Amino acid sequence: MAVSNHTTSPCSENGASAIVLLALDCLTIRRPWRKILPSFMKRFSDGGFTIKLLVVTLLYPLPANVSRGVFVEDHVNLLREAGHDVKVVNPLPWMPRFAEARRSTHSGVAKAPRKWVQNEQPVYAPRFFALPDHPYPSLTRNNLRRKAKRVERYLGGWRPDAIVCHTLWPAAILAEVLAARWNIPWTGIVHGYDFDVALEDKGMAKHVKHAIESCDALVCVTERLSNIASELPNPPLRHMTIPCSTEIGTDWARDLRTWRGRWRKDSLDILFPADPRRPEKRHLLALQTGEELEHRGWVVGVTTLKQQPRNIVHDRMMVADVTLITSKREAGPLVARESLLCGTPVVSVNVGEVSQYLPESWICDADPSSLADGIESALRNGWTKERSVHDSLAFASNETVIQAWNALLSSLVEQT
Repeated sequence: MAVSNHTTSPCSENGASAIVLLALDCLTIRRPWRKILPSFMKRFSDGGFTIKLLVVTLLYPLPANVSRGVFVEDHVNLLREAGHDVKVVNPLPWMPRFAEARRSTHSGVAKAPRKWVQNEQPVYAPRFFALPDHPYPSLTRNNLRRKAKRVERYLGGWRPDAIVCHTLWPAAILAEVLAARWNIPWTGIVHGYDFDVALEDKGMAKHVKHAIESCDALVCVTERLSNIASELPNPPLRHMTIPCSTEIGTDWARDLRTWRGRWRKDSLDILFPADPRRPEKRHLLALQTGEELEHRGWVVGVTTLKQQPRNIVHDRMMVADVTLITSKREAGPLVARESLLCGTPVVSVNVGEVSQYLPESWICDADPSSLADGIESALRNGWTKERSVHDSLAFASNETVIQAWNALLSSLVEQT
């Protein structure tokens, strides 16, 4: 999908003529032109189309956990670079400090401030009540709905044209209430948890299904998730696939490396690009794969990533010999794309969308022997696809992703 970052008026390509025609149209059909015309003139004052967006997200980097929700921060930065006016609301659950140990994504939540600034982006974090594993989701829903007034007070006189909600449960509860209060469209984004976990839970499923049915548009980050959405008994009014963007700074961008060491004699640095505390990442399988490689003669070291800043993550991707992904549940995974752009081969189980761009021999069954074979194949044969790495990952470039988002958001705003 390709669309210009600047959307012009359907009335005319000339900005001044468009404003005059809109004013006449407003008077003719008795629209509330006193409200519409100033907003229209402001958007076209610089020749571009600026949309005021409120991003409601369950995950976002915290002062004490900068790796949390970096994919959402990437999306916010992309929207800001496109010229949109973006504000971020990151509702956080109340929890004691010891509860952070349940999941790495909870780290830093207990002591997070109510407001902070992340890379020049102000963030507001209202607190809501939620029990571990959500045994009583209705309590969470009712409590989160009452946070809408606090969000309004935080925003002051600023009102968005649309809401973008990352992860439906439970953030969509707040997004839906705010959209109804302001009579604006809202878009839900599914990264995997909502369909792979929440839809399978008896308590959360009905709330996720309600969010799917009530949103004006549903964005899935992979085709697999989009297919699940289309097969639901009550599919969303409008849904599409827009991946998370993947870009690497010039300091880390490298061509894919080939192995030049001694076969089955040299040391092998394997990067496990996840926090080993997360059970769905299957750290044990990665260790068993390393053990299998040691039986074959390699001297193996396994490096893990545990809440490191983005630049440290990319540094480790650059120096690793191979990145190993063993997750049983992933949307992207983004780390696979980032590793390739850093010049590191990626061997993975068949999860997420890796089958779209990785060579077939790099995608393996979830057992140590098969993964060890895949690693040796990646080292021996290198990249075997006809399309280059950059061409294979073009679907997730910043340019492609922002074009898709501009097209979606402008169509939603124009319909209201």
